[in-house]
Amino acid sequence: MHNDPRETLNAAAMSRLQYVIVALTVALNALDGFDVMAISFASPGIAVEWKTTMAGLGLILSMELWGMAIGSIFLGGVADLVGRRPTILGCLLLMTAGMFMVTTTDSLPVLSAWRLITGLGIGGMLAAINAQAAEFSSNKSRPMAIAIMSAGYPIGGVVGGLVVTQMLKVFDWRSVFYFGCAMTMIMIPLVYFIMPESVHWLVRKRPTGVLERINATMARLGHAAVSMLPDVKLEVQRKAWIDIFSKTMLATTLIVTAAYFLHIITFYYILKWVPKLVVNMGFSPSSAGGVLTWASVGGALGCLTFGYLTKYFDLKKLTLFMFVCSWLTTVLFGQTTNDLTVLSALVAIAGYFINSGIVGMYSLVAQVFPTHVRASGTGFAIGVGRGGSVLSPIVAGLFLQGGMSLPILSLIMGTGSIMAFAALSLLKWGRGNASGGMQDDAKLVDGLSPTRA
Repeated sequence: MHNDPRETLNAAAMSRLQYVIVALTVALNALDGFDVMAISFASPGIAVEWKTTMAGLGLILSMELWGMAIGSIFLGGVADLVGRRPTILGCLLLMTAGMFMVTTTDSLPVLSAWRLITGLGIGGMLAAINAQAAEFSSNKSRPMAIAIMSAGYPIGGVVGGLVVTQMLKVFDWRSVFYFGCAMTMIMIPLVYFIMPESVHWLVRKRPTGVLERINATMARLGHAAVSMLPDVKLEVQRKAWIDIFSKTMLATTLIVTAAYFLHIITFYYILKWVPKLVVNMGFSPSSAGGVLTWASVGGALGCLTFGYLTKYFDLKKLTLFMFVCSWLTTVLFGQTTNDLTVLSALVAIAGYFINSGIVGMYSLVAQVFPTHVRASGTGFAIGVGRGGSVLSPIVAGLFLQGGMSLPILSLIMGTGSIMAFAALSLLKWGRGNASGGMQDDAKLVDGLSPTRA
C-alpha cells in the first residue's frame, strides 16, 4: 500500500470513476472543438450578411483564438491556484454566455467581442482538463488517457459538423451558436456533481479540510483512506507558476511552447479556412461544412491511434513523425481539384496527422511539468502557442486577398509543422518520461518525504 495517495493513483489500475472523469474531459474537449469550429461553420453566412472582405473575415475567425491565448495563460495559472474543478466550471459559464450572446449581435465588432469571451473560457478549459486527465490516470494509462481526451476536440467537430450541416440547410448561421450554447450548458451540472478535485493538486495546495476531501475522493475511487498526508515543506506548497521560467524548466518551457506555436499555424489553416475555400470553389456552405467534418473524422482517428501507438513507440519520436506527415499532407491539400470526394479525403488525411501532432504535444506537456505548474505550464505553452492560431487565419486571409494560389498558400502554411519538428528535436526526453511517468514536485524540489500512515 502506498502512503502517498498520488503514488496510489499512479500505480494502481484505474477505477470506473477515473474512466468517467477521463470521459468527462473528452466531452469538455469536444465542446472546445465545436466552439472553436462554430465560427468556421458560420463564416460563409456571416460573410454574406455583413459583406465582409477576406481579410476582415480572417480577423473575425481569429478573435476567439486571441481569447484562447489569454485564457490559457492566465486561467491555467488560476487552475494551479484555486483548483482544476472550479476553473473548469467557471470556463463553462464563460463559454455558455459567449456562445449565446453571439446570436444577439447586430455588428461585427460586438460579435468579435463575444467570440473573444468565448475564447477565454475555451483556453482556460484546455489547460485545466489536460492536467485533470493526467492526474486522474495511472502511469501506465496516462498517454492513452491524454490521447483519448484530445480526441474529444475533433469528435466535437465531427458530431457538431453533422448536426450543423443539416441545420444550415434550414436555419441561418445563428443556429450554430444556439446548438453550441445548449451543449455547453448541459456539461455544467455533470462536472459539478461527478468530477472531484485533483488529488495531486489537493496534496500540494493543502486547502481547508484537505485530508477529508482526499479521503472522500479516494473512497469514490475504490482506495483505502490515508490517516496522514505526505509531508510537503512550506516552500514547496508556495511554489507558483513563475517556476516554469526557473533554471530547471526554462528550456523545456520555451521548446514545447515554440513547437506548439509553429505546428498550430498549420492546424488552424486547415481548420479555419477549409469551409470558405470550398465555398470559393463553387460549392454550397452545407457542402463546405461536410468537408470540414471530414477533417474532424480524420483528427479523431489520429488521436485514438496515436494513443495506441505510444505503447510501442517513443512519444517524442512519434510526435516528430506526425509533424513531418502534417506538412506533407497540407501541401498535398493545396494540389486538389474541385471534387468534393477528393477534397474530403485529403482533408481527412491532413486532419489525421495534424491532430496526432497536437495529441503528442498535449502528452509531452502533461508529463514534462510537475504538479504545481502543470496547468500553468500547459496554459503557457498552449496560450503563447495560440499566437500561431491567431496569426494563421489572418495571414492566410491576407495572402488570399492578395491573389495567392492555393498550392503556394498551402506550401507556406504547412511549413509551420516542419519548423515545429526542428524545435521539438531540441527537447531532452529521458526514459522516465517515455514510460509515461509524470514529473512531480519531489523530482524537482527537495521537500517531499512521505510519512507512514
